[in-house]
Amino acid sequence: MPESIDALVQDLSVRDRTVRRAARDALAALGAEAIDQLLAHTVAGGTKHLRRDVQSIVEHLGEAALPRLREIRRAGPGQLRSKALEILVDLGGADALDEVDQRAVERLVRIKLLDELPVETPFEAGRWLAFPADRLDDAVAALGLHDVRPVTSVMGVAAATQATDSLDFQDAQGKTQRAYRVFITPEFENRRAKGRIKNWRMLWGNSFLDELDGFRLARELSERCGEAHFYILDPYNASENWYIARDGHLLRSYGTYEYPQFEGEPLPFEVLQLEIANEDEAEEYAEGVPDASKAADNLSVEPGPQLAEDTHGHGWLATTHPDVPNSRFKGALPV
Repeated sequence: MPESIDALVQDLSVRDRTVRRAARDALAALGAEAIDQLLAHTVAGGTKHLRRDVQSIVEHLGEAALPRLREIRRAGPGQLRSKALEILVDLGGADALDEVDQRAVERLVRIKLLDELPVETPFEAGRWLAFPADRLDDAVAALGLHDVRPVTSVMGVAAATQATDSLDFQDAQGKTQRAYRVFITPEFENRRAKGRIKNWRMLWGNSFLDELDGFRLARELSERCGEAHFYILDPYNASENWYIARDGHLLRSYGTYEYPQFEGEPLPFEVLQLEIANEDEAEEYAEGVPDASKAADNLSVEPGPQLAEDTHGHGWLATTHPDVPNSRFKGALPV
């Protein structure tokens, strides 16, 4: 049997698609008994593509793979324990781990939080909310967040922008609902901010902001927190948006493809930008500032690398439904 498994794994790399497909089907049909040997091919030897193919076969086994993967976590072989942990989380989220592993992950997060500075948030593309840092409890209440737990920033960014960040489930009445996962950053101090608020937090969550309308969420958040912003950087469509809400109402906004592009009266930083603009820039800033990153830098906090001395506390991961904790979301996260 071991020789036949090795031969089938090698067939995954041949040019003939029919042979590759037959090898994948044969390996998947072997079930849990082949997990140890398949895992060995994911941690050493072969190409990156081959290791990924073998791992996908193990994941395809689904729940049938879970008992053996947990055994490997408890008793080895040692070189397979790390990969077994990764695949367990990919298959079933943290809920798939036994109690010992869950405690170990929580302990690792606490250790990493002690020395994670400086931190970084995406800066080339994305959408995010910003709200006053001292209104965290109000933001959690306004957005209806649950299972709010401390995480490192690298973990939170991956959870909210790269991994699975929405989950369909059946509620107590049997209706299909959707829960989202979001990341709230540490507190960032921006001494350049022109307003009275210098310390801000950002909230990231692609599906949450897309499907529940980030503009509406900013207005609702500002009702509870006094002020909230929504920003979009979309280089794929060559568009940018920035939206400032205060006390539940739009104060000022810009959108590349909106009509009109600007709404509300120009803010002080925009007036200043026009005053200091050179001849070439004057036309660009005639109506206001169209640059979402520049607006964020002047009004709240611009994403990207954050200075350690301007970063306070840690980030938080949360979900939007009490019946769906973070542990239900699938996918291994960097810590």
